[in-house]
Amino acid sequence: MARILLGVTGSIAAYKAADLCSRLCKAGHEVTVVMTQGATHLVAPLTFATLTGRPVLTNLWDREEWARVEHIDLADRADVVVVAPATANLLGKAAHGIADDMLTTILLAAASPILCVPAMNPRMWAHPLVRENAARLRKAGWRFLDPAEGTVACGHTGQGRMQEPEAIHAEIDRILSRGAEKGGKAGKKG
Repeated sequence: MARILLGVTGSIAAYKAADLCSRLCKAGHEVTVVMTQGATHLVAPLTFATLTGRPVLTNLWDREEWARVEHIDLADRADVVVVAPATANLLGKAAHGIADDMLTTILLAAASPILCVPAMNPRMWAHPLVRENAARLRKAGWRFLDPAEGTVACGHTGQGRMQEPEAIHAEIDRILSRGAEKGGKAGKKG
């Protein structure tokens, strides 16, 4: 069993994150979900709370959330952090060290591997600034499951669709098995 922190951002692909969360929980992992405010407009936090049996974190400034669990402790305890879906906004903020919500604060403090699974309009994914942000995060050690080809919600076709939950789950398993082979957290430096 691994401790997985699942970050969900405001992409229409957030519905796939519920499927991923369900799969991870069924596999015996302890999953804690952190949602951006944008994500809460697309999928209710109650969905993830029901799937995980755990509180869902949505607000850095909510005293009740701080009382339940401290965000730095979450970053310390996670065996792997997964952001699925990851929007262009999240990539931009993370690539520049901006920590202005619960998820970006955790990402900046995380010592465990981070798996980023982008989902956005194909033109956005192809934009030089987004590509630069992704490259910057890769250089910082983030792992990526790049978007798949296909038609996205707005009707455009190209590389932008979030990878399917099965593929994400398989990549998480690979990251965790590499960590087990090294005798510790998945690729965690220490």
